[in-house]
Amino acid sequence: MKNRITEIIKRDGRKVAFEQEKIVNAVFRAALEVGGRDRQLSEDLAREVVQLLNEYYHPDHTPLVEEIQDVIEKVLIENGHARTAKAYILYRDYRKRERHRKSERQSKATSLPYKMILETLLWNIDHGCDTTQKLNQRIREGSFPDLVREADRVFEKSVRDAADAVVKARDNLRIIIVAGPSSSGKSTTTAKLSANLNRLGIETVPLNLDHYFFDLEMHPKDKHGDYDFEQPVALDIALINEHLERLVRGETVQMPRYDFSVGRRFDNGEVIAIKPEQVIVLDTLHGLHEPMTRSVPDDQKFKIYIETIAQLRDSHNKWTRWADIRLLRRMVRDNAKRGYDPMQTIGHWHYVRRSELKHIIPMIHSVDYVLNGSLPYELPYMKKHLYHFFPEFIDIWKNDPSRRDAYLRAERIYNLLSEIDQYDDESILPQDCLLREFIGGSKLKLH
Repeated sequence: MKNRITEIIKRDGRKVAFEQEKIVNAVFRAALEVGGRDRQLSEDLAREVVQLLNEYYHPDHTPLVEEIQDVIEKVLIENGHARTAKAYILYRDYRKRERHRKSERQSKATSLPYKMILETLLWNIDHGCDTTQKLNQRIREGSFPDLVREADRVFEKSVRDAADAVVKARDNLRIIIVAGPSSSGKSTTTAKLSANLNRLGIETVPLNLDHYFFDLEMHPKDKHGDYDFEQPVALDIALINEHLERLVRGETVQMPRYDFSVGRRFDNGEVIAIKPEQVIVLDTLHGLHEPMTRSVPDDQKFKIYIETIAQLRDSHNKWTRWADIRLLRRMVRDNAKRGYDPMQTIGHWHYVRRSELKHIIPMIHSVDYVLNGSLPYELPYMKKHLYHFFPEFIDIWKNDPSRRDAYLRAERIYNLLSEIDQYDDESILPQDCLLREFIGGSKLKLH
């Protein structure tokens, strides 16, 4: 049967183009939640959904998004996929509650680290880097290298303080989790934290969960050919828990090895074992997602959260968004280390934000320690690496409704970087500073 549906009506009343691929991805994501990874089956079920929609509705009827979701549930249940249907129903309910919470934004405010935000703002004011104008002045007057040294000293102290907090909680501790949203500086923090703990008598063994990703082709793919690998289910949670449990028991395990350049996981990773006096340090995006480390009791974990808590205002008195800084970092890193050009990264960012707003950022209130990974001196360097790309992004995306999100991000960041003086001399950056995790040249062993 030929599909007659060309448009759907969203909850806000807007008509948008109907995309069968979105049904495929919705079914596939629900299946991922219960361990299913058969994309072909998701495509077959999506075709059945479309067939029923054409049978149910008059050719002139434009279905509501809720009507389509109801048919998806029906198809899943009638085809014997009850567990997937339940996951899909739960996801619909979650989205409903999220929309309600979004309308009551103040209820989320309690999770923000207000004390750290204020301390960062006051430090920036005292050091003349709380506005783009003042930051430029430090460059023009020649004191920018001093700002680099001053800011790095603050970060180093924060890591030492975190290590001291871990020492105080040493009894029964087997795992330290360093988590936070994408490109917040987890790898550098993990390396520096481990060095401090080793100095304090706690021997650490790093474990990077990025190696536990499923192959790229096993993740949902959109019409642009982009894969959504940002959800916790993109990782092999069962294998992670098996390995953690065995390591804590003192057994030896062989980790997988993930090659981001080809999007595949291999079985020939590092062979590791943990001695009774050692502590595992997990550097992971989703370390605070409870199922990720369920095999280890909570009283054996110390949880650290890192975020780029920047405090910088532009010439219009608007605050720089923390996520925009992290996006710039990821654009540089992905281009250098993962084979993605900057346009791919910014086009993919909506997946990153959706996942971290659901699975990562709300967990900040549940941790033992919060670190600030922002650097008041990094944007002049980011301008050097990325500024020239943005006019092309903006020009390509400005008339593409399907890339509206990417266009708005690109335009906003371009306007911010337009106000900031570029700084080219990277020789003043220490080889172990956090920024080198992204622009390259770090002497630390980063995973």
